[in-house]
Amino acid sequence: MITFYPGPSKVYPQVADYAADAVRQGIVSLNHRSAGFMDIVKETVRLLHEKLDIPADYHIALVSSATECWEIVAQSLTAVSSLHPYNGAFGKKWAEYAYKIKPPISLSDADVLCIVQNETSNGTQVSMETLAQFRRDFSALIAVDAVSSMAGVKFDWSLADVWFASVQKCFGLPAGLAVLVYSPAALKQAEEIGESAHYNSLLFIHENFSKFQTPYTPNGLGIYMLMRVLQQIPPIGLVDGITKRRAADWYTFFEKEMSSTPFRLLINDPATRSDTVIAVQGDEQEVANVKKAAQHKGITLGNGYGDWKSTTFRIANFPAITDEEIGTLTQFLRSY
Repeated sequence: MITFYPGPSKVYPQVADYAADAVRQGIVSLNHRSAGFMDIVKETVRLLHEKLDIPADYHIALVSSATECWEIVAQSLTAVSSLHPYNGAFGKKWAEYAYKIKPPISLSDADVLCIVQNETSNGTQVSMETLAQFRRDFSALIAVDAVSSMAGVKFDWSLADVWFASVQKCFGLPAGLAVLVYSPAALKQAEEIGESAHYNSLLFIHENFSKFQTPYTPNGLGIYMLMRVLQQIPPIGLVDGITKRRAADWYTFFEKEMSSTPFRLLINDPATRSDTVIAVQGDEQEVANVKKAAQHKGITLGNGYGDWKSTTFRIANFPAITDEEIGTLTQFLRSY
C-alpha cells in the first residue's frame, strides 16, 4: 500500500532497519541518563542544527508531540495572553488548548503570537514573507507550529522564537516524538516567568537538554531513529528545492490535466497554498468514490479534515515519498 496520508504518513523504508539495530544493540534498554544515551541525544541535536540549518544560538529539545508544545508555550512562555490568528482546524485547536491554560484576559497586552505555518487541515501555509511582516508588526515572542512542514521546506528561523513539529510527517518517522526549537529570547522570557509547576516546564526541559539529558524517560527508540534519519537525509536546502518542485508539479497537474474532472484545488490563491499538503475538493460522493477506488489500486489518499472532512482529500508531499510513487498516483488519477 502506497500512502499519501498527511500524517502519520509514509516512513523512510530504512526506519525498519534502524529500529532493528536499536534492539540488537541494546539502545532501547539504555538508561536515559547514561553516557551512551546522552551521546545519542547530543548527536541528534547536532544533526538537527546541521541538516535543518538551525542557528547555533537556538536551543533544541525533544518532547512527545506538537500538542505538548502547545501546552509548553502556554505554561512557560505566556505571561499575560497569547494571540492566535488562524485559518484552519489545527490553529483553532491550538487557541482552544492555550486559552484553557492561560485565559485571554488582555489580548492587547499579548506577549506571544502563535502561528500555524502549515495548516494540515486545508493545505494552506504562511510564507516566510508573511511571517517577516508579523515579525515587524509584533514586538514580543512568536511561536510557530510547523508540524507538516519542518524538514520539508527551509525556514528563516530568525522570524520566530519558538518552532516545533512532530516527526510523523516530513521527518518520515513514526509518531511519538516532537522537535522543539527555541531562541535565546524565548529562554529569557521563560526565565522571567519562572514557571516550574509542570513535568514539561520549559526551564526544566532546558536544564536537562543543556546536559543532553531528558527530564523524564523519553521515547529512546524514536530519538535514535531520528538520529539515523538525519544522518541519511540531504541538507534542507536541497530538500526544499525538491519539495517545492513537486508541489508546483502537483498544482499544475490539478489545474491543467484534471480541469475537466469533478475535482479542483481547495485553495485558489497560489500564494497561500501549502508546499507539503495538497488539498483537493469535490462533491462528497465523488470524493468518497475516488478514495475507495484508490484503495483498490493500493493507494491511500488522505481524508479531509474538520469543515472539509467529506468534501476534500489530501495528498502529502513529504520527502519520504518517492517520485515513482507520485507517478503511480498521478497515473491513477488520470485514468480514474
